[in-house]
Amino acid sequence: MADAAKSVLDVGTAVRQGEELNTEVVTSWLRTQGLTLSKQPELTQYSGGASNWTYRLKYTEADLILRRPPKGTKAKGAHDMGREFRIQSLLKPVYPYVPTMVGHCADESLIGCEFYVMHRIEGIIPRKHMPRGVHLSREQARQLSINFLDHLIELHQIDIQKSGLDSLSKGNGYTRRQLEGWNQRYDKAKTWNVSSFKKVRHWLELNCPEDVKLCMIHNDWRLDNVVLNPNNPTEIIGTLDWELATVGDPLMDLGSAITYWVQGDDNFLMKMLQRQPSSLPGMMTRREMVNYYMEKTGMQTNNWTFYEVFGLFRIAVIAQQIYYRYHHKQTRNPAFKNFWIMVNYFDWRCRTLIKKLG
Repeated sequence: MADAAKSVLDVGTAVRQGEELNTEVVTSWLRTQGLTLSKQPELTQYSGGASNWTYRLKYTEADLILRRPPKGTKAKGAHDMGREFRIQSLLKPVYPYVPTMVGHCADESLIGCEFYVMHRIEGIIPRKHMPRGVHLSREQARQLSINFLDHLIELHQIDIQKSGLDSLSKGNGYTRRQLEGWNQRYDKAKTWNVSSFKKVRHWLELNCPEDVKLCMIHNDWRLDNVVLNPNNPTEIIGTLDWELATVGDPLMDLGSAITYWVQGDDNFLMKMLQRQPSSLPGMMTRREMVNYYMEKTGMQTNNWTFYEVFGLFRIAVIAQQIYYRYHHKQTRNPAFKNFWIMVNYFDWRCRTLIKKLG
């Protein structure tokens, strides 16, 4: 790989205070997984994730990623490292963009929690902006957004029976169960300074559709969860962060994807929330993304606003769960200090979309 390409790779930064990792213990465990490791690793931490903690362990013999849950109160079923490990293990044979797994450790006595380790995919992880030195023309930006959707469509077309992923399914009623579940999560994580979402939640309950179909979904499909080829940054070579993946309705997956998608003509508040370079000139708009997906898959809906509003509500709940940990001093990460403002903004944005229906 050329030096210029290497300079834009995402390799992590110094480990945050209070989130240190015992590499000696981890290295000993990795050796029991069949890896030959002669020395302790060079350790860095990725700052992009606001949920699970992610570390890079760079050994002479192997370049690895360790994922573990955060400290503090967790929603029931959240941060399940064993589940995330199993999903990727099942996906790898049918969806090659998933990292190669090394092993899962359920013994919490080693580092204070369960964790899993996988091989690192070397490439560009696009954060709020593309890395310095990476410039996309309008044509390249549009191609990246097309590839981004095509990879999602490819995921939705996996044969879940043959791959064994159907074991994740709870059957029909996914959309309704999601609405009920995220309502409960919000109630448990609510603090005094955020909206109740009363009107939004009532509207969602009245307008909840039946499932379009059931398939494998990612549930957190964003550009900062993909890895790009450093020699061709429109090409997606890896997909990350499968914590929320399951068998569900593909339009729910698309809805969550576009609600993260900040476009060039959005207001300043929405742009403050940007976590991926989706506003680059040439990138698809949210409406173009929905139209492209529907045309390519042949799906139809006369209730698209539901999926977009639900996607925004779900993001609000995730942000509130993270803020709850900060509010109760279970994390020191200063990036979470103003998440309550984001939550209130999402309530306003949901109500604005509903009002447009008349």
